[in-house]
Amino acid sequence: MMSVSHAFPRFAMPEGLGDALTAALGDQLIQIRECVGEYALHVRRDAIVEVVTILRDQLAYQQLMEIAGVDYPDRAERFEVVYCLLSLTRNHRIRVHVATDEATPVPSVTGVWPVAGWLEREVYDMYGVLFDGNPDLRRILTDYGFKGHPQRKDFPLTGYVELRYSERDKRVVYEPVKLAQDFRSFDFMSPWEGADYILPGDEKASATQPGAPTPAPAQTAPEPVKGEAPPATPKTTESPAQTGEGKADPKGDGAK
Repeated sequence: MMSVSHAFPRFAMPEGLGDALTAALGDQLIQIRECVGEYALHVRRDAIVEVVTILRDQLAYQQLMEIAGVDYPDRAERFEVVYCLLSLTRNHRIRVHVATDEATPVPSVTGVWPVAGWLEREVYDMYGVLFDGNPDLRRILTDYGFKGHPQRKDFPLTGYVELRYSERDKRVVYEPVKLAQDFRSFDFMSPWEGADYILPGDEKASATQPGAPTPAPAQTAPEPVKGEAPPATPKTTESPAQTGEGKADPKGDGAK
């Protein structure tokens, strides 16, 4: 069987792309860096619409694939909005980063790509980032009345409220999170290592309970068969009667 070798990655960085990006964006570009075969462009927040328009019309990055959010709580502008762009003609991707906080809105790019409306709503729902100019900025993944933004680093893992269906009220009700004490005081000791106390449920077992039946003893190998020595005088046939035929051959030619 022939071995087939593959060359990775299957895309190539367009030659001279970094210089073209720097020249096209000018002072709107804060930083450009190369990471895993892509360029990451950090641009001014107020210039994001103009930047993505240049990337679409002049540098052939035609499609907006995703808008992602990132939370850095230690920064003054803790959030980054990341626009992932794809060039079908270049077979290449770039990322555009803008920084903001929870009070400063980011200009919406729905005028450049209408699909951005859904993607900006997701970043707003998960991180609380505001987008100025989005025609329908409301939650898209969480429920009505949800409090907080789940993908922020300071959002508690248990959430703030829990919901259940109330048979009395015949509707879904919201209540503060209540964790059962069994989950709060969980014992991580492995019972296979032998705990020095009675594990829950073992108090019902009796120490005098019969165990498994004793297995039958294994059978020993049989003794070897002892052979007998051959007789000193070999056995011979002296007469036709001793052959077992019971009838002599009168002519001696074997014919009957």
